[in-house]
Amino acid sequence: MSPILATAGWSWTGALCGLLVSTGLLVTWHRLPLRRRLTLADRVEPYLRDATPPSALLGRTDARRVSARWPWLDDVVRRWADRIERVLGGADSVRRRQLRCGRPADVDAFRAEQVVWGAVAGGVGLVVALVVVLQTDASPIGMALLVLVATGCGVVAKDQALTREVARREALMLVEFPTIAELLALAIGAGEGASGALERVCRLSSGELSHELRLCLADARAGLSLPAALHLLADRTGLPSLARFVEGIVVAVERGTPLADVMRAQAQDVREESRRAVMEEGGRKEIAMMIPVVFLILPVTVVFAVFPGLALLQITV
Repeated sequence: MSPILATAGWSWTGALCGLLVSTGLLVTWHRLPLRRRLTLADRVEPYLRDATPPSALLGRTDARRVSARWPWLDDVVRRWADRIERVLGGADSVRRRQLRCGRPADVDAFRAEQVVWGAVAGGVGLVVALVVVLQTDASPIGMALLVLVATGCGVVAKDQALTREVARREALMLVEFPTIAELLALAIGAGEGASGALERVCRLSSGELSHELRLCLADARAGLSLPAALHLLADRTGLPSLARFVEGIVVAVERGTPLADVMRAQAQDVREESRRAVMEEGGRKEIAMMIPVVFLILPVTVVFAVFPGLALLQITV
């Protein structure tokens, strides 16, 4: 073995030992009694703990949600989640998108998930950086930047995943909307009231829109008026067509106009909007299909058409 390879091997062994020692020191530092500060919840919990097991209906949450075995891990995740919140912000946007996804609005849990995604992506980037450094003479600074970029991409990917989930759910609601509106029109035409028609349709149907209508009925049973519960439904979903549908129902209920006709008209409007969306998507796809035709197929066709003539001219000359 050459002296250069032996020196490189010893250097990587020393780097690995240094990494292990620093990791052990960091874990020891986090496990010191000085670092384990009791929070207000930890101090009050022994006096509020009941002898009987808590009921599942109370929905009691534990402060150590991430890890009950390693409480310091939960503190680390919470600290990094607070830093992500300070850097990125947008808590209102996250809360609104969670409601549009049909989830409870919990920004802290979402930030914790972003920390986990960033840690996983950073771990993958670290493995890739170690492989690249072992195979080539890459710069350690560039590899450190690769790990940081991978971590940031993991955090942003979680946010984009939430946005895609919102778009997917709203697309399903738009597909279900005309059928739900027709069922409501049939129920109201058969003599049901607005609340009775909503309850009947929710009982006979399933899907994302039916779930939102069940939440609307739950709000109405909890004490809100039906128009107020419908407005909350429109605010949760954020769909313009559903907002128009809610406005039509509210106006029909308040002014006494025929509700079945309003629902049939709203369903027809949603179908027309879906048809227009399909036509627009087809137009965009048609334009995208022109790219390979113009830049790939057309040049090959021109070459096949011109090359025999050029070859004949060269033979003649």
